[in-house]
Amino acid sequence: MTVFKPKVVKKILGVVCSLSLFSASAQIIPSPPQMSAKGYFLVDFTTGKVIAEGEADTKLLPASLTKMMTSYVIGTEILAGNIAPTDMVTISENAWAKNFPESSKMFIEVGKKVSVDDLNHGIIIQSGNDACVAMAEHIAGSESAFADLMNAHAEKLGMTNSFFINSHGLDAPEQFTTPRDMATLGAALIRDVPEEYALYKQKSFTFNGIKQYNRNSLLWDASLDVDGIKTGHTAEAGYSLVTSATKGDMRLIAVVMGTESERARKVESKKLLNYGFRFFETITPYKAGDSFADQRIWMGNKETVSLGITQDTPITIPRGQRKNLKAHFELDQTLTAPLAKGSTVGTLFLQLDGEDIAQYPLVTLEEIEEGSFFSRIYDYLRLQIMQ
Repeated sequence: MTVFKPKVVKKILGVVCSLSLFSASAQIIPSPPQMSAKGYFLVDFTTGKVIAEGEADTKLLPASLTKMMTSYVIGTEILAGNIAPTDMVTISENAWAKNFPESSKMFIEVGKKVSVDDLNHGIIIQSGNDACVAMAEHIAGSESAFADLMNAHAEKLGMTNSFFINSHGLDAPEQFTTPRDMATLGAALIRDVPEEYALYKQKSFTFNGIKQYNRNSLLWDASLDVDGIKTGHTAEAGYSLVTSATKGDMRLIAVVMGTESERARKVESKKLLNYGFRFFETITPYKAGDSFADQRIWMGNKETVSLGITQDTPITIPRGQRKNLKAHFELDQTLTAPLAKGSTVGTLFLQLDGEDIAQYPLVTLEEIEEGSFFSRIYDYLRLQIMQ
């Protein structure tokens, strides 16, 4: 392990100390709240830090959380230019609202033409099962072919414990997902199709003269800045909710599946989000291009090379622990010229309470050319003696 030179230690400690000026005093972090749900999961969107989980990999019925994947496919198809929001979709008998008498629907009518944009709103805001079938047929020709597309996207996203049979989420044999996979899908919506995700914060949508409200009641909660994502319910699945909220630069994704009522899924989701925001924070102690050390380099036209990182270092830590954050690096080679700018020469570690919590490639921030013939010989001999 490389030991920082005094001036480097001073520099790193200076950065850490400047961060600690803005931190609260250290506090005890309690255990996550007790949850009344079949499964739950809380994760930081930016860092992927899992803050709380319970039965996170238990396979559960997705209900209308399935529509998140339907929406994701629609968003990717629009982004790829395969369909456009202005495209008109002819409603088939399969997509007729009358096929869904006891479930949520958009109230589309067979034979009518409805825009992709309206159907998309109907899926996300009104949770329309009929709209899902219409879009599935428009994109893939049939709902079963669309389900294959959904599963292909799930595999690509790493949703290893999910499988979809239909586009709307009504209970079906072999259809399942997990809280962890739903968080993965929620993050993908936010990251990959931001224009699609922007629809999730809309509180109502009117179609065919019928105004329906978004079932995610946390959108109306003034104590949280919630901008998505989706509710789900069937008698067998129970009441579920995937939520995303922000506070400052921190975004959390909470998944609660299989609660006993609409109120319960709201209460349990709020408990998770409040816990995450209250006791954790996401910070970026170092920025891309920050220099960590001027390290000795041999046989070059300079004696030292500046080492640093080429990416930001966002991390999620217990609130009040910034002042205890430390950094050190390890070189994986003796630095000899020539050395191109951006060459990876080691690893930067961020530590909290003596444990590594993140690591990043350590690179050269400048190019070092070979020194003169005599300086190279001199450095070569010194290296031999040192070794």
